[in-house]
Amino acid sequence: MASEPRNIVIIGGGIIGCTSAYFLTRHPAFNPSLHSITILEATSIASGASGKAGGLLALWAYPACIVPLSYRLHAELAKEHDGAKRWGYRAVHCGSIDAKGKKPSDGENGGEAVEGGEEWKKLPKTNIKQGETIGAEIPAELDWFDRSSIRSYTEMGTPNTTAQVHPFLFTTSMAELAQAAGAKIVFGSVTEIDYTGHGVKGVVYTDKETKEAKRLDATDVILAAGPWSRSIFPDAPIDALRAHSVVIEADVSPYAVFTEIELPKDFAVPGQGKKRRHGKSVNPEMYARPDGTVYACGEGDERIPLPTASDLVVCDESSCDDMHAYISSISPTLKAGKVLAKQACYLPLVSTGGGPIIGDTGIKGLILASGHTCWGIQNSCATGKLVSEFVFEGAAKSADIESLDPRNVM
Repeated sequence: MASEPRNIVIIGGGIIGCTSAYFLTRHPAFNPSLHSITILEATSIASGASGKAGGLLALWAYPACIVPLSYRLHAELAKEHDGAKRWGYRAVHCGSIDAKGKKPSDGENGGEAVEGGEEWKKLPKTNIKQGETIGAEIPAELDWFDRSSIRSYTEMGTPNTTAQVHPFLFTTSMAELAQAAGAKIVFGSVTEIDYTGHGVKGVVYTDKETKEAKRLDATDVILAAGPWSRSIFPDAPIDALRAHSVVIEADVSPYAVFTEIELPKDFAVPGQGKKRRHGKSVNPEMYARPDGTVYACGEGDERIPLPTASDLVVCDESSCDDMHAYISSISPTLKAGKVLAKQACYLPLVSTGGGPIIGDTGIKGLILASGHTCWGIQNSCATGKLVSEFVFEGAAKSADIESLDPRNVM
């Protein structure tokens, strides 16, 4: 099948689509004189969660069937393409802090706290097994936290098991490397996958610039549209969860930090007047980056349905302000740091739980790769490699992913 002409269309210019394009161009069977590869993206490369994620890589992530492969591939790509310089790849420590937050000083407190807020809705990444608690002591390198606030520290990962990338830089680099090897990028919104008869025939889309309806003939379609997968292919069991994040200017030690912060009873977010706070505790995550910033993400919410495109995602700035206030309650360094970005994105979740789903859909030539939850960046490399195997070899070869078969949940 590899010696036959193929028109491969990848729907989605996020991390899954871009790594799929990269590994397709690196597959031994790829022949640019026979095979065309097109990324079809509605807005811009990495415009959704792939450009606003945390970028944590971990051998202790899930699902176990693809994590080791993907973690290894990340390291190999960084070595081959100078990922440390190009997309901020580095090994990091990772731990979890249990802390009691301190309220803002009187001069900062914008108003009165009101009881009765919703409980903090953890992002899927935090559903992990904890490591060994080492009491109230925390590593000396974590000097960006107020030690008097910390009640305990749990080691979750070491530089041998945990690393990171800058998601936007990694995604755009994968797209650029795929283009250099022969892939094309087309901007337009997909309106239909034509799979009449015995399999896929093409993809119909609205050109981003001209607004004209156009068509790409296809022998293979990889649906990697993240939370938008269901809107393109209604049988895709993919839901969406909105998540907010902030980027703070702060040059700190290379740690990824998960938290459980107990808020004071009279805690109120500065500048917001009366504020209904979240229950008793909150769980923001913080990832120090080599560019002198700290990325922090907060709870998920379903208050606003998924919009039709990534450039229409609404960011609730008050949610970002809340998050900064919560982490400031245990970190004077982050409290003093300038907030460089307030942003929101939607994570793709498999409706039945678990995830991701990667593989054949039962429609010849249509491969689904979505539902990666918070671990999309981590598991992107394995997904891209497996997609290339499905296209050129007809099955996954590098990992046993029977449990991730889309047909199990469709």
